[in-house]
Amino acid sequence: MQFLRKTTFPLRALGLFSAALLSWQANAQTVGGESPRQLDRLVKETIQPIMKEHDVPGLAVAVTSEGRQYFFNFGVASKESGRRVSEKTIFEIGSVSKTLTATLGAYAQTVGSLSLSDKASMHLPALAGSSFDGISLLDLATYTPGGLPLQFPDEVTDLDTMIAYFRTWRPAYAPGTHRVYSNPSIGLFGHLAARSMGASFQEIMQGKLFPMLGLQHTFIKVPRERMGDYAFGYSKEGKPIRVNPGVLDAEAYGVKTTAADMIRFVEANIDGVGLEDSLRRAIAATHTGYHRVGAMTQGLAWEMYPYPTDLEQLLAGNSTEISLKPNRSAKLEPPMPPDGTMLLNKTGSTNGFGAYVAFVPAKRIGVVLLANKYYPNALRVRAAHRILAELAERPGTAPSR
Repeated sequence: MQFLRKTTFPLRALGLFSAALLSWQANAQTVGGESPRQLDRLVKETIQPIMKEHDVPGLAVAVTSEGRQYFFNFGVASKESGRRVSEKTIFEIGSVSKTLTATLGAYAQTVGSLSLSDKASMHLPALAGSSFDGISLLDLATYTPGGLPLQFPDEVTDLDTMIAYFRTWRPAYAPGTHRVYSNPSIGLFGHLAARSMGASFQEIMQGKLFPMLGLQHTFIKVPRERMGDYAFGYSKEGKPIRVNPGVLDAEAYGVKTTAADMIRFVEANIDGVGLEDSLRRAIAATHTGYHRVGAMTQGLAWEMYPYPTDLEQLLAGNSTEISLKPNRSAKLEPPMPPDGTMLLNKTGSTNGFGAYVAFVPAKRIGVVLLANKYYPNALRVRAAHRILAELAERPGTAPSR
């Protein structure tokens, strides 16, 4: 393993931080050989202007191409300490967490704990007699139960008030007809998937799924001994911030992880070599297409597009028109089988962090962007699209494993 250290970040007083931003360079680390110069240059040219424009303290980029990993680390994990970002820095990934929740749900189906066609109330008897008698787990996982909101109302503060809310909630649309992006929707899906396996969500993720995926630095709750690696996020005002707890937060947006673990997860989604068969099949199942909204096909958390993907279509699919508004969806019957030629992607944010993941299994290429400040989704999409295009145009940049 070779380290190519381009510059060092001066650990000076906080007042010099903004000036130091202008001279940041990447620390590029490659698994299996040197980073190609054109990729090294492209990543810097793509990422550094975004960081400067939006005052992003730190950003980790991980790339996989034909089984070889590249890491490009920019800036600091903490402005207060000056600790540098590395591939081991722990970031909040916001709604990218949903892809891991979806993997758990698909795994639960693979091992026979549930079926996606089950009605939600089958797995939570307290919801019997409510609208959830007619809403399937698949509806919850694809944001199509009928219009659950983006967030719970303020009065939902624990599982009891959550159940009370769900019991009185009434769909605005027939299940399966409209996609309304919703944390309570996929959050409930994750909660019920864990219940079907006889454990809490945190227990099953930390105790089973993360280890099965080989994610050694991925957490729902960062342990005390790893808090030194946990980056501080930064608000619009530049104040250090971390995610607040909430009902079903772990299931919807609560995973904390590293660039190294996330690119490993991407590689598991690309080919699944070496994984337990049931997990490999579960991952493939998350790539099944169930609904289509414009050019985007909704899988289990993953959002998919034919590749090569038109940038404008990709931007439209990651816009507020899709994430914040109801959209009529075309249910795919039968569902679209996993197609390795598609581009799969997911954005994620908390108040202090911004993340994006995209990959193309057939091309064996993928990219992860993790930042400790929110910046617009469109910039993440553009940056990743540019990097993936570079990888796709230069097959054989790295040898196959």
